[in-house]
Amino acid sequence: MKPKVSPQVEEQAMKLAKGRQKSGQTKEQTKLIAQGIQKGIADYKKQQGIKLREIDKQRKQKAKHVIDQPTEPTIEVPPTAPNNTLPWGLLALSWIGFVAYVFWQRS
Repeated sequence: MKPKVSPQVEEQAMKLAKGRQKSGQTKEQTKLIAQGIQKGIADYKKQQGIKLREIDKQRKQKAKHVIDQPTEPTIEVPPTAPNNTLPWGLLALSWIGFVAYVFWQRS
């Protein structure tokens, strides 16, 4: 089966073959060289397509793995009463300050 080649690739292969043409080389030999270059380009494109598909598969698997992967279980802490020591401590400190102020004012 002959690989399908675009006209641009055929033209590029012929230019390369003519550029490498040696003296005494026949047109048929140049055509064969151009066909070899076309085959090489087609094989290269085929390999690149395979690589791109593999990379795409890996990317999709990685994305799927991230989506399917369960998130870490969260430990739910029951709500506790807010820490009331600060307001009570400030209240006690203010009363102590008030009592100390009153005693110093009397003396």
